[in-house]
Amino acid sequence: MIVRIATEGQYDLDDGEADRLNELDNAVVAAVEAGNEDNFHQLYGQMIELVRDRGRPVPDEELVESEVILPPPDLSFGEAGQQFSGDGILPG
Repeated sequence: MIVRIATEGQYDLDDGEADRLNELDNAVVAAVEAGNEDNFHQLYGQMIELVRDRGRPVPDEELVESEVILPPPDLSFGEAGQQFSGDGILPG
């Protein structure tokens, strides 16, 4: 799965790691819907860290469509409500 972190770049993430990313995405949605800002920041930080640590950076010169676009790492809690609702960012 190709994941873009807005303002950073793209990463190629293995399917097993994509499953974990989806779990975190669902947890972030739950935190946002519950109004739990501290939990949101912790979980969203884990999402970003997972992509950076487990994904392989896609070279800038390689043109690949992103399957998922994560908001910038400095996403505020107020902005998160617009991004993380319903099924979240990840499809499925």
